[in-house]
Amino acid sequence: MAFFDLSGPRAKTRFGDFRVAPGDENLTPGRIRTELLSGLTVALALVPEAVAFAFVAGVHPLVGLYAAFIVGLITALIGGRPGMISGATGALAVVMVALVAQHGVEYLFATVVLMGLLQIFAGVMQWGKFIRLVPHPVMLGFVNGLAIVIFLAQMSQFKVPGSMVSDGHGMTGGEWLSGGPLYMMLGLVAVTMAIIWVMPRLTKAIPAPLAGIGIVAIVVIAFGLDVPRVGDLASIEGGLPSFHIPIVPLTWETFEIILPYAVILAAIGLIESLLTLNLVGDLTGQRGGASQECIAQGVANTATGFFGGMGGCAMIGQSMINVKSGGRTRIAGLAAAIFLLLFIVVGSSIIELIPLAALVGVMFMVVIGTFAWNSLKILRKVPLTDAFVIVLVTVVTVMEDLAVAVVVGVIVSALAYAWNNARRIHAKAYTTPEGAKIYQVQGPLFFGSATGFVEMFNVPGDPGEVVVDFAESRVVDQSALQAIEAVAAKYEEAGKRVQLRHLSRDCHQLLNKAGHLMIDSDDDPDYEVAVNYQVRTGILGGH
Repeated sequence: MAFFDLSGPRAKTRFGDFRVAPGDENLTPGRIRTELLSGLTVALALVPEAVAFAFVAGVHPLVGLYAAFIVGLITALIGGRPGMISGATGALAVVMVALVAQHGVEYLFATVVLMGLLQIFAGVMQWGKFIRLVPHPVMLGFVNGLAIVIFLAQMSQFKVPGSMVSDGHGMTGGEWLSGGPLYMMLGLVAVTMAIIWVMPRLTKAIPAPLAGIGIVAIVVIAFGLDVPRVGDLASIEGGLPSFHIPIVPLTWETFEIILPYAVILAAIGLIESLLTLNLVGDLTGQRGGASQECIAQGVANTATGFFGGMGGCAMIGQSMINVKSGGRTRIAGLAAAIFLLLFIVVGSSIIELIPLAALVGVMFMVVIGTFAWNSLKILRKVPLTDAFVIVLVTVVTVMEDLAVAVVVGVIVSALAYAWNNARRIHAKAYTTPEGAKIYQVQGPLFFGSATGFVEMFNVPGDPGEVVVDFAESRVVDQSALQAIEAVAAKYEEAGKRVQLRHLSRDCHQLLNKAGHLMIDSDDDPDYEVAVNYQVRTGILGGH
């Protein structure tokens, strides 16, 4: 199910049973109010996330908060998809912690600048379009794994504030809440979730997550309940971010240190951002913008590195909160960034009073709404390979990180696709009244099917004239060319002649470009290319 839906009818999507309508193109007062309230809700949810991820990376909380503000502001202005929210994320923080531990925070800032430049380059080269190669089972595994990761990330809020310590690889350890404090925490989480579930049925004037946070916060503050609050994580009070050139030696050695981290961070950031872009696009009915999102993420991270931030990327949890709270335009993202800055500069004393249980309740509802529950139903209905990929990507996302999970999922899917196509190669053979042997090849001829293609021919038993008909096949790559050459060589050794027919235009160009074939005749004008080929003597062994 999906929750806190304030706009649009429910409908099926590829990830679940929820779809929201695009925002009104005319910015009416009602639309602006919805966008601002949605931005406020997102900003409240950003605070503990940014602080927690800063702790994971081993840097001051303000470094995470400044990153959330700057990255969120810039991507809201020029990002590829209105409605997306970007900020400091755990996927990047777990990579940063080793760099900070070994070389210090200034090297992190320099790395974030280089990371941004690499992302801008990827956007200029339009590499973002390759995200369309991510198969649907990988996307299902991605959202399921990320939902589990978001859920597990909330577990740290059930530990005694201040009890966790850094082990050089992030925050770890800590004492779990128990007894009364634990029951109070669980109760408030449940109340928040109940409010979010009920609120849309009562009114759509206020985003349900904001109502849940507000009501629970008022109860906690009014009755003075002793529960963990945002201020228990760390003080978020600070000033405006200031321009700061990373203090690192401008040497080749510095470049060698930061380049590997920058490449990994850039890749992770773009993968997470582009997958989130697809997910948000599926909910809002929007398409395109991949290359623009790459550039926006790059500009945002470059700027963040010069303003003391830890960098970031798209945040699927906060993006889901925004979209499902009614945020459809860039106003919501801008509002979230501005509200976050106001929290830091003038509102820290108020924000620090908000109970963590309310924010945990919101994120739990995000988990429920993000997880593709329909994927559990289709596991036994889809091909075994697709079911395996869904589970594999989910597990790797949880155990490792989403970038590795997506790469693994794409590789497995590609290998499965290649294997399935490799098994499709076969030929129908018959002999003409003139005594020539015709092989009608069916299926794609590429590296995976090249061996099977060679094994189809009965060189010793075939007559002196052999025709290979590709009307129902296609020559794809160099391995296919080598397979054709191998077959021709065998017939040459046997003193027999080979002709190729019915090659499509692109196959014809590929073979001629490789220098393997010459035009022998033009006996099929319907194909608009020569379709009866003779193997060039000395190259493929023909006569």
